[in-house]
Amino acid sequence: MTRMNWLGLGGFLSPALIVVVLFFLAPVLLTGGMFAFTNMSTATGIKGGGEYTLGQSALRALGDAGLSAETIALLENAGYAVDEAGGLAALAEAFDDATAEEFAKLHGGGAQFSSRRDIERALKDLKRNRIRKTRDRKAAAELFKRSILNERYLTEEAFRTALTDGGIPAEDHAQITRQAYTGWVWTTENIRLLFTLSSSWRYAGNTLIYVLFTLTFNVGGFGLFLALSTFYLPAAQAATFRAIWFLPRILPPVLYVLMWKWFTWDTGFISTITGYFGMSPKNWMLDTSTHAWVVVVLINGFVGGASMGGMILFSSAIRAIPSSMLYASEVDGGANRWQQVRYIILPQLRWPILFTTSYQTLSLLTSFEYILLSTEGGPGRSTEVWALAAYHTALNNYGGNLQYGLGAAFALVLVVIGILASLFYLRLFNFRTLVGKPLIEG
Repeated sequence: MTRMNWLGLGGFLSPALIVVVLFFLAPVLLTGGMFAFTNMSTATGIKGGGEYTLGQSALRALGDAGLSAETIALLENAGYAVDEAGGLAALAEAFDDATAEEFAKLHGGGAQFSSRRDIERALKDLKRNRIRKTRDRKAAAELFKRSILNERYLTEEAFRTALTDGGIPAEDHAQITRQAYTGWVWTTENIRLLFTLSSSWRYAGNTLIYVLFTLTFNVGGFGLFLALSTFYLPAAQAATFRAIWFLPRILPPVLYVLMWKWFTWDTGFISTITGYFGMSPKNWMLDTSTHAWVVVVLINGFVGGASMGGMILFSSAIRAIPSSMLYASEVDGGANRWQQVRYIILPQLRWPILFTTSYQTLSLLTSFEYILLSTEGGPGRSTEVWALAAYHTALNNYGGNLQYGLGAAFALVLVVIGILASLFYLRLFNFRTLVGKPLIEG
Protein backbone atom coordinates (compact mmCIF):
# COMPACT_ATOMS: atom_id res chain seq x y z
CA MET A 1 0.00 0.00 0.00
CA THR A 2 1.16 3.49 -0.75
CA ARG A 3 1.68 5.46 2.41
CA MET A 4 -0.26 8.72 2.42
CA ASN A 5 2.00 11.73 2.20
CA TRP A 6 1.14 13.99 5.14
CA LEU A 7 2.63 17.02 3.42
CA GLY A 8 0.54 16.34 0.36
CA LEU A 9 -2.58 15.97 2.50
CA GLY A 10 -1.67 19.13 4.38
CA GLY A 11 -1.18 21.02 1.15
CA PHE A 12 -4.54 19.83 -0.12
CA LEU A 13 -6.34 20.75 3.10
CA SER A 14 -4.31 23.85 3.93
CA PRO A 15 -7.01 26.37 2.89
CA ALA A 16 -9.56 24.62 5.09
CA LEU A 17 -7.09 24.36 7.95
CA ILE A 18 -6.27 28.05 7.70
CA VAL A 19 -9.97 28.92 7.83
CA VAL A 20 -10.52 26.66 10.85
CA VAL A 21 -7.57 28.15 12.72
CA LEU A 22 -8.36 31.79 11.91
CA PHE A 23 -12.13 31.75 12.30
CA PHE A 24 -12.69 29.02 14.88
CA LEU A 25 -9.67 28.09 16.99
CA ALA A 26 -8.19 31.59 17.27
CA PRO A 27 -11.42 33.29 18.44
CA VAL A 28 -12.09 30.50 20.95
CA LEU A 29 -8.55 30.63 22.35
CA LEU A 30 -8.52 34.42 22.52
CA THR A 31 -11.92 34.51 24.17
CA GLY A 32 -11.46 31.69 26.65
CA GLY A 33 -7.74 31.84 27.21
CA MET A 34 -7.12 35.58 27.20
CA PHE A 35 -9.93 38.13 27.11
CA ALA A 36 -12.09 36.37 29.72
CA PHE A 37 -9.32 36.77 32.29
CA THR A 38 -8.76 40.50 31.78
CA ASN A 39 -10.69 43.63 32.70
CA MET A 40 -10.55 44.96 29.13
CA SER A 41 -13.13 47.63 28.34
CA THR A 42 -13.43 50.84 26.38
CA ALA A 43 -12.02 52.60 29.45
CA THR A 44 -8.85 50.48 29.53
CA GLY A 45 -8.35 49.96 25.79
CA ILE A 46 -6.80 46.80 24.38
CA LYS A 47 -3.15 47.79 24.01
CA GLY A 48 -2.21 46.79 27.54
CA GLY A 49 -0.53 50.04 28.62
CA GLY A 50 -2.31 52.66 30.66
CA GLU A 51 -2.08 55.76 32.79
CA TYR A 52 -2.96 56.40 36.42
CA THR A 53 -5.84 58.67 37.33
CA LEU A 54 -8.34 58.97 40.15
CA GLY A 55 -11.87 60.30 39.78
CA GLN A 56 -14.96 60.37 41.94
CA SER A 57 -16.09 56.95 40.67
CA ALA A 58 -12.71 55.48 41.63
CA LEU A 59 -13.01 57.00 45.12
CA ARG A 60 -16.44 55.41 45.54
CA ALA A 61 -15.03 52.05 44.45
CA LEU A 62 -12.18 52.41 46.94
CA GLY A 63 -14.66 53.20 49.70
CA ASP A 64 -16.70 50.12 48.81
CA ALA A 65 -13.49 48.06 48.87
CA GLY A 66 -12.76 49.11 52.46
CA LEU A 67 -10.36 52.06 52.13
CA SER A 68 -10.53 54.18 55.28
CA ALA A 69 -12.59 57.37 55.34
CA GLU A 70 -9.53 59.33 56.52
CA THR A 71 -7.52 58.32 53.45
CA ILE A 72 -10.42 59.12 51.11
CA ALA A 73 -10.73 62.54 52.77
CA LEU A 74 -7.01 63.15 52.17
CA LEU A 75 -7.43 62.22 48.52
CA GLU A 76 -10.43 64.52 48.11
CA ASN A 77 -9.15 67.50 50.10
CA ALA A 78 -5.44 67.59 49.42
CA GLY A 79 -6.01 71.11 48.10
CA TYR A 80 -3.14 73.58 47.59
CA ALA A 81 0.04 73.92 49.65
CA VAL A 82 2.74 76.62 49.70
CA ASP A 83 6.13 74.91 49.88
CA GLU A 84 9.64 75.92 48.93
CA ALA A 85 10.53 72.91 46.82
CA GLY A 86 7.41 72.82 44.71
CA GLY A 87 5.04 75.73 44.32
CA LEU A 88 7.29 78.68 45.26
CA ALA A 89 10.09 77.50 42.98
CA ALA A 90 7.61 77.07 40.14
CA LEU A 91 6.13 80.52 40.86
CA ALA A 92 9.59 82.09 40.70
CA GLU A 93 10.27 80.38 37.39
CA ALA A 94 6.89 81.30 35.89
CA PHE A 95 6.92 84.94 37.06
CA ASP A 96 9.98 86.22 39.01
CA ASP A 97 11.85 85.75 42.27
CA ALA A 98 10.38 88.92 43.83
CA THR A 99 6.83 87.63 43.38
CA ALA A 100 7.73 84.28 44.94
CA GLU A 101 9.53 85.96 47.88
CA GLU A 102 6.62 88.28 48.66
CA PHE A 103 4.11 85.43 48.50
CA ALA A 104 6.35 83.34 50.78
CA LYS A 105 6.41 86.15 53.36
CA LEU A 106 2.62 86.40 53.30
CA HIS A 107 1.74 82.69 53.21
CA GLY A 108 4.96 80.75 53.75
CA GLY A 109 5.62 77.94 56.18
CA GLY A 110 3.49 75.35 54.37
CA ALA A 111 0.20 77.24 54.29
CA GLN A 112 -2.74 75.11 53.11
CA PHE A 113 -5.68 76.16 50.92
CA SER A 114 -8.72 73.94 50.42
CA SER A 115 -9.79 75.35 47.03
CA ARG A 116 -8.40 77.23 44.07
CA ARG A 117 -10.58 80.22 44.87
CA ASP A 118 -8.88 80.59 48.28
CA ILE A 119 -5.36 80.55 46.90
CA GLU A 120 -6.35 82.94 44.09
CA ARG A 121 -7.52 85.39 46.77
CA ALA A 122 -4.18 84.94 48.53
CA LEU A 123 -2.33 85.72 45.30
CA LYS A 124 -4.52 88.77 44.89
CA ASP A 125 -3.18 90.08 48.23
CA LEU A 126 0.24 90.71 46.67
CA LYS A 127 1.01 94.47 46.80
CA ARG A 128 4.42 95.14 45.28
CA ASN A 129 4.37 92.29 42.74
CA ARG A 130 0.72 92.10 41.87
CA ILE A 131 -0.52 89.53 39.39
CA ARG A 132 -3.10 91.64 37.63
CA LYS A 133 -4.65 89.29 35.09
CA THR A 134 -7.18 86.73 36.31
CA ARG A 135 -5.86 84.19 33.84
CA ASP A 136 -2.34 84.55 35.26
CA ARG A 137 -3.60 84.17 38.84
CA LYS A 138 -5.39 80.95 37.87
CA ALA A 139 -2.17 79.66 36.28
CA ALA A 140 -0.17 80.63 39.35
CA ALA A 141 -2.66 78.89 41.65
CA GLU A 142 -2.27 75.64 39.73
CA LEU A 143 1.45 75.67 40.59
CA PHE A 144 0.57 74.96 44.24
CA LYS A 145 -2.00 72.24 43.57
CA ARG A 146 -1.45 69.10 45.57
CA SER A 147 -4.65 67.11 44.82
CA ILE A 148 -4.23 64.08 42.60
CA LEU A 149 -7.91 63.80 41.65
CA ASN A 150 -8.53 63.86 37.90
CA GLU A 151 -4.79 64.21 37.27
CA ARG A 152 -3.09 61.94 34.73
CA TYR A 153 0.21 60.25 35.59
CA LEU A 154 2.09 58.39 32.89
CA THR A 155 4.00 56.05 35.21
CA GLU A 156 3.34 54.23 38.46
CA GLU A 157 6.38 55.88 40.01
CA ALA A 158 5.02 59.36 39.33
CA PHE A 159 1.63 58.40 40.76
CA ARG A 160 3.12 56.92 43.94
CA THR A 161 5.25 60.04 44.38
CA ALA A 162 2.09 62.16 44.19
CA LEU A 163 0.47 59.95 46.83
CA THR A 164 3.47 60.44 49.12
CA ASP A 165 3.47 64.20 48.58
CA GLY A 166 -0.25 64.27 49.40
CA GLY A 167 0.33 62.62 52.76
CA ILE A 168 -1.43 59.37 51.85
CA PRO A 169 -0.45 56.52 54.22
CA ALA A 170 2.08 54.18 52.60
CA GLU A 171 0.05 51.07 53.44
CA ASP A 172 -2.78 52.33 51.18
CA HIS A 173 -0.60 53.05 48.15
CA ALA A 174 -0.91 49.60 46.57
CA GLN A 175 -4.71 49.51 46.74
CA ILE A 176 -5.08 53.05 45.40
CA THR A 177 -2.57 52.39 42.61
CA ARG A 178 -4.46 49.30 41.44
CA GLN A 179 -7.72 51.26 41.35
CA ALA A 180 -6.15 54.22 39.54
CA TYR A 181 -4.58 52.16 36.75
CA THR A 182 -6.51 52.71 33.52
CA GLY A 183 -4.96 49.90 31.47
CA TRP A 184 -6.15 46.29 31.49
CA VAL A 185 -4.79 43.70 33.87
CA TRP A 186 -5.03 39.93 34.27
CA THR A 187 -7.79 39.03 36.70
CA THR A 188 -10.28 36.33 37.63
CA GLU A 189 -12.80 38.91 38.79
CA ASN A 190 -14.99 38.31 35.73
CA ILE A 191 -15.55 34.67 36.65
CA ARG A 192 -16.37 35.65 40.24
CA LEU A 193 -18.86 38.24 39.03
CA LEU A 194 -20.65 35.72 36.83
CA PHE A 195 -21.46 33.56 39.84
CA THR A 196 -22.31 36.39 42.25
CA LEU A 197 -24.46 38.72 40.15
CA SER A 198 -28.17 37.96 40.44
CA SER A 199 -28.62 38.91 36.79
CA SER A 200 -26.35 36.02 35.73
CA TRP A 201 -28.71 33.47 37.24
CA ARG A 202 -31.64 35.17 35.54
CA TYR A 203 -29.85 34.94 32.18
CA ALA A 204 -29.06 31.27 32.85
CA GLY A 205 -32.71 30.55 33.64
CA ASN A 206 -33.85 32.39 30.52
CA THR A 207 -31.38 30.40 28.42
CA LEU A 208 -32.67 27.13 29.85
CA ILE A 209 -36.25 28.11 29.00
CA TYR A 210 -35.23 29.25 25.53
CA VAL A 211 -33.23 26.12 24.64
CA LEU A 212 -35.65 23.62 26.18
CA PHE A 213 -38.86 24.92 24.64
CA THR A 214 -37.38 25.84 21.27
CA LEU A 215 -35.59 22.49 21.00
CA THR A 216 -38.77 20.63 21.89
CA PHE A 217 -40.70 22.57 19.27
CA ASN A 218 -38.34 22.44 16.31
CA VAL A 219 -36.85 18.95 16.84
CA GLY A 220 -39.28 16.88 18.85
CA GLY A 221 -42.41 18.47 17.40
CA PHE A 222 -42.48 20.65 14.34
CA GLY A 223 -39.47 19.33 12.40
CA LEU A 224 -40.23 15.66 12.94
CA PHE A 225 -43.94 16.20 12.30
CA LEU A 226 -43.25 17.91 8.96
CA ALA A 227 -40.88 15.15 7.89
CA LEU A 228 -43.32 12.34 8.78
CA SER A 229 -46.42 14.02 7.37
CA THR A 230 -44.79 14.92 4.04
CA PHE A 231 -43.25 11.45 3.69
CA TYR A 232 -46.65 9.84 3.16
CA LEU A 233 -47.81 12.51 0.69
CA PRO A 234 -47.36 12.23 -3.09
CA ALA A 235 -43.97 13.50 -4.20
CA ALA A 236 -45.26 16.71 -5.83
CA GLN A 237 -47.41 17.70 -2.86
CA ALA A 238 -44.64 16.85 -0.40
CA ALA A 239 -42.16 19.02 -2.30
CA THR A 240 -44.63 21.92 -2.32
CA PHE A 241 -45.26 21.74 1.43
CA ARG A 242 -41.55 21.48 2.19
CA ALA A 243 -40.83 24.52 0.05
CA ILE A 244 -43.52 26.56 1.85
CA TRP A 245 -42.27 25.59 5.30
CA PHE A 246 -38.68 26.29 4.26
CA LEU A 247 -39.43 29.95 3.52
CA PRO A 248 -38.66 31.22 7.06
CA ARG A 249 -35.16 29.78 6.75
CA ILE A 250 -34.30 31.53 3.50
CA LEU A 251 -35.87 34.88 4.39
CA PRO A 252 -33.50 37.54 5.81
CA PRO A 253 -33.86 37.53 9.62
CA VAL A 254 -34.79 41.22 9.70
CA LEU A 255 -37.63 40.75 7.22
CA TYR A 256 -38.78 37.55 8.93
CA VAL A 257 -38.95 39.22 12.37
CA LEU A 258 -40.60 42.30 10.86
CA MET A 259 -43.41 40.04 9.63
CA TRP A 260 -43.88 38.73 13.17
CA LYS A 261 -43.91 42.26 14.53
CA TRP A 262 -46.57 43.26 12.04
CA PHE A 263 -48.48 40.17 13.13
CA THR A 264 -48.29 41.02 16.87
CA TRP A 265 -48.12 44.84 17.05
CA ASP A 266 -50.97 46.76 18.65
CA THR A 267 -51.87 47.87 15.12
CA GLY A 268 -51.06 44.48 13.58
CA PHE A 269 -53.05 41.52 12.35
CA ILE A 270 -54.01 39.95 15.70
CA SER A 271 -55.15 43.24 17.24
CA THR A 272 -57.14 44.06 14.11
CA ILE A 273 -59.00 40.73 14.22
CA THR A 274 -59.61 40.84 17.98
CA GLY A 275 -60.79 44.43 17.64
CA TYR A 276 -63.86 43.16 15.77
CA PHE A 277 -64.80 41.31 18.97
CA GLY A 278 -64.49 44.37 21.18
CA MET A 279 -60.98 43.69 22.54
CA SER A 280 -58.70 46.67 22.99
CA PRO A 281 -55.51 46.59 20.89
CA LYS A 282 -52.24 45.62 22.56
CA ASN A 283 -48.75 44.53 21.64
CA TRP A 284 -49.09 40.75 21.72
CA MET A 285 -45.33 40.30 21.59
CA LEU A 286 -44.30 42.53 24.50
CA ASP A 287 -47.49 42.79 26.54
CA THR A 288 -46.26 40.22 29.07
CA SER A 289 -43.16 38.08 29.49
CA THR A 290 -45.26 34.98 28.68
CA HIS A 291 -46.34 36.46 25.36
CA ALA A 292 -42.74 37.41 24.62
CA TRP A 293 -41.53 33.86 25.27
CA VAL A 294 -44.26 32.33 23.12
CA VAL A 295 -43.30 34.57 20.21
CA VAL A 296 -39.56 33.97 20.69
CA VAL A 297 -40.04 30.18 20.70
CA LEU A 298 -42.28 30.29 17.64
CA ILE A 299 -39.94 32.57 15.69
CA ASN A 300 -36.93 30.34 16.34
CA GLY A 301 -38.94 27.11 16.19
CA PHE A 302 -40.30 27.67 12.72
CA VAL A 303 -36.83 28.53 11.44
CA GLY A 304 -35.09 25.58 13.12
CA GLY A 305 -37.88 23.08 12.53
CA ALA A 306 -38.00 23.68 8.79
CA SER A 307 -34.25 23.83 8.23
CA MET A 308 -31.27 21.54 8.54
CA GLY A 309 -32.07 20.99 12.20
CA GLY A 310 -35.48 19.48 11.48
CA MET A 311 -37.55 18.80 8.39
CA ILE A 312 -34.74 18.51 5.82
CA LEU A 313 -32.51 16.16 7.78
CA PHE A 314 -35.36 13.97 9.04
CA SER A 315 -36.94 13.78 5.58
CA SER A 316 -33.64 12.65 4.07
CA ALA A 317 -33.15 10.07 6.81
CA ILE A 318 -36.67 8.66 6.39
CA ARG A 319 -36.30 8.40 2.62
CA ALA A 320 -33.07 6.43 3.17
CA ILE A 321 -35.01 3.67 4.94
CA PRO A 322 -35.44 0.72 2.51
CA SER A 323 -38.95 0.82 1.13
CA SER A 324 -39.05 -2.99 1.27
CA MET A 325 -39.22 -2.78 5.07
CA LEU A 326 -42.30 -0.58 4.92
CA TYR A 327 -43.97 -2.76 2.25
CA ALA A 328 -43.25 -5.92 4.24
CA SER A 329 -44.72 -4.40 7.39
CA GLU A 330 -47.95 -3.63 5.51
CA VAL A 331 -48.23 -6.97 3.69
CA ASP A 332 -46.90 -9.40 6.28
CA GLY A 333 -47.72 -7.64 9.51
CA GLY A 334 -50.69 -5.50 8.55
CA ALA A 335 -49.02 -2.46 10.10
CA ASN A 336 -50.77 0.88 9.84
CA ARG A 337 -49.08 4.27 9.48
CA TRP A 338 -48.64 4.82 13.22
CA GLN A 339 -47.15 1.37 13.72
CA GLN A 340 -44.69 1.97 10.89
CA VAL A 341 -43.64 5.24 12.49
CA ARG A 342 -43.40 3.71 15.97
CA TYR A 343 -41.56 0.46 15.18
CA ILE A 344 -39.66 1.13 11.93
CA ILE A 345 -39.05 4.83 11.28
CA LEU A 346 -38.33 6.23 14.74
CA PRO A 347 -35.83 3.52 15.79
CA GLN A 348 -33.80 4.25 12.65
CA LEU A 349 -33.78 7.98 13.33
CA ARG A 350 -31.63 7.76 16.46
CA TRP A 351 -28.53 9.04 14.70
CA PRO A 352 -30.29 11.95 12.92
CA ILE A 353 -32.06 12.85 16.18
CA LEU A 354 -28.71 12.80 18.03
CA PHE A 355 -27.08 15.05 15.46
CA THR A 356 -30.05 17.39 15.24
CA THR A 357 -30.46 17.67 19.00
CA SER A 358 -26.75 18.32 19.56
CA TYR A 359 -26.52 20.76 16.68
CA GLN A 360 -29.63 22.67 17.67
CA THR A 361 -28.62 22.82 21.33
CA LEU A 362 -25.24 24.32 20.49
CA SER A 363 -26.84 26.65 17.97
CA LEU A 364 -29.51 27.85 20.40
CA LEU A 365 -26.98 28.38 23.20
CA THR A 366 -25.04 30.85 21.07
CA SER A 367 -27.81 32.40 18.97
CA PHE A 368 -29.60 35.57 19.93
CA GLU A 369 -30.25 37.45 16.68
CA TYR A 370 -33.97 36.67 16.53
CA ILE A 371 -34.41 37.68 20.18
CA LEU A 372 -32.44 40.88 19.60
CA LEU A 373 -34.54 41.78 16.57
CA SER A 374 -37.90 40.89 18.14
CA THR A 375 -37.90 41.65 21.89
CA GLU A 376 -34.35 42.98 22.48
CA GLY A 377 -34.38 40.90 25.65
CA GLY A 378 -37.56 42.52 27.01
CA PRO A 379 -39.92 43.17 28.50
CA GLY A 380 -37.75 44.00 31.47
CA ARG A 381 -34.98 41.65 30.25
CA SER A 382 -37.31 38.70 30.81
CA THR A 383 -36.14 37.18 27.49
CA GLU A 384 -32.47 38.17 27.80
CA VAL A 385 -30.55 34.94 27.27
CA TRP A 386 -26.90 34.31 28.11
CA ALA A 387 -25.58 34.94 24.58
CA LEU A 388 -27.54 38.20 24.29
CA ALA A 389 -26.18 39.30 27.67
CA ALA A 390 -22.66 38.65 26.38
CA TYR A 391 -23.40 40.79 23.32
CA HIS A 392 -24.88 43.64 25.38
CA THR A 393 -21.97 43.52 27.84
CA ALA A 394 -19.15 43.45 25.30
CA LEU A 395 -20.52 45.22 22.24
CA ASN A 396 -23.69 47.18 22.98
CA ASN A 397 -23.70 48.33 26.59
CA TYR A 398 -26.38 50.87 27.45
CA GLY A 399 -23.99 52.47 29.97
CA GLY A 400 -21.49 53.25 27.23
CA ASN A 401 -18.51 51.38 28.74
CA LEU A 402 -18.13 48.19 26.71
CA GLN A 403 -16.74 45.48 28.98
CA TYR A 404 -14.83 43.18 26.64
CA GLY A 405 -13.39 41.01 29.41
CA LEU A 406 -16.71 40.36 31.15
CA GLY A 407 -18.40 39.69 27.81
CA ALA A 408 -15.67 37.19 26.93
CA ALA A 409 -16.25 35.47 30.29
CA PHE A 410 -19.93 35.10 29.36
CA ALA A 411 -18.85 33.49 26.08
CA LEU A 412 -16.37 31.18 27.83
CA VAL A 413 -19.17 29.76 29.96
CA LEU A 414 -21.11 29.00 26.77
CA VAL A 415 -18.14 27.09 25.36
CA VAL A 416 -17.87 24.95 28.51
CA ILE A 417 -21.63 24.29 28.59
CA GLY A 418 -21.59 23.36 24.90
CA ILE A 419 -18.84 20.78 25.45
CA LEU A 420 -20.65 19.29 28.45
CA ALA A 421 -23.95 19.18 26.55
CA SER A 422 -22.27 17.36 23.64
CA LEU A 423 -20.78 14.75 25.97
CA PHE A 424 -24.18 14.29 27.63
CA TYR A 425 -25.90 13.69 24.29
CA LEU A 426 -23.24 11.20 23.21
CA ARG A 427 -23.85 9.27 26.41
CA LEU A 428 -27.63 9.56 26.23
CA PHE A 429 -27.88 8.22 22.67
CA ASN A 430 -25.19 5.56 23.17
CA PHE A 431 -22.83 6.95 20.56
CA ARG A 432 -20.53 3.91 20.52
CA THR A 433 -23.41 1.66 19.49
CA LEU A 434 -24.54 4.08 16.77
CA VAL A 435 -21.15 4.15 15.08
CA GLY A 436 -20.23 0.55 15.86
CA LYS A 437 -20.04 -2.28 13.39
CA PRO A 438 -23.51 -3.63 12.42
CA LEU A 439 -24.33 -6.88 14.19
CA ILE A 440 -25.24 -8.57 10.92
CA GLU A 441 -21.59 -8.15 9.86
CA GLY A 442 -20.23 -9.49 13.13
